[in-house]
Amino acid sequence: MMSHSSSSTSVSGFYNFLSRELNNLDHLFLSHNFMSIKFLQHVVSSLRSFHSQLTALVHKLHLPVGEKWLDEYMDESSRLWEACHVLKSGVSGMETYYSTGANIVSFLDDHRVLDTQLSHQVIRSINGCQREIIALQEDNKSIAETRMQTLCLGFDENNVLAESEFNKYNGFRGVLYAMRKASTLLLSILLSGLVYYWPEVSFSQGSFEGNSGFSPAFVVSASKLNQRVMDTINCTEGLQGILLYELQRARLSMDGLKVDIESIPDYKSEVDIHDKVENLKSCFAALKFGAESIIGQLDDFFDEIVEGRKQLLDICSHR
Repeated sequence: MMSHSSSSTSVSGFYNFLSRELNNLDHLFLSHNFMSIKFLQHVVSSLRSFHSQLTALVHKLHLPVGEKWLDEYMDESSRLWEACHVLKSGVSGMETYYSTGANIVSFLDDHRVLDTQLSHQVIRSINGCQREIIALQEDNKSIAETRMQTLCLGFDENNVLAESEFNKYNGFRGVLYAMRKASTLLLSILLSGLVYYWPEVSFSQGSFEGNSGFSPAFVVSASKLNQRVMDTINCTEGLQGILLYELQRARLSMDGLKVDIESIPDYKSEVDIHDKVENLKSCFAALKFGAESIIGQLDDFFDEIVEGRKQLLDICSHR
């Protein structure tokens, strides 16, 4: 068993790590487009770091075999696993949309002059693509509504850990609880960006208050990021659905192209839509690249969760 002072140092180091990561995300939130792929990639990276650092901390704490701490860790890693599958499902569902959009761009690249028949064909394709994203939003809303509760992806302000529990298992229970709260915040951000957001349940005021066992720096960092996201969302009335910046940009670009094509008098060939087509091509390329990169990160995280669970089971079996 580790000495109390050594254990406290490891535990305090973990709280400091959480605070630094959350502060970094807060700065990145300000410097990136709202719910952009780049920002959400950083969020996934932080989520992975939380898990890996917690696993490393267990090695330092020399926790007793056969105690409840392992079950609690397994429960939390299972929650992360299931939540990330919800995220992956939401991102994977975008493939049909950006593939259809890319096909429209490819067609327009091959047909720079639009007659009446070709213009009607393009409009029909755009209408079909728009229906696909509406269907995706509805599917994702259903998934999010169901899984928010079963995976505890909402904030339960009544679920407060007693102060005496924070130091149990050399402080492990406290840091696991802190990581769960921080991970819930990050999962809520990712869920809003990649799956579905609606204001009633996605974020909560005062989610990190009420636990004196938390380090003050952690509470400040987590509360600030939570408030930052809430304030930004509240600035846009009626914001709902998949908030991913690249997705919204692609939708607006396609809507603009549709309006331009529909407004062409008799679909005369001298009307130039080249710039709109190039912009749409850029939007769908960014969406495709971003979605695939997020899926790659989540797949790597799944491997890390499996490895982390194996490591801790091995630790217990070898003692």
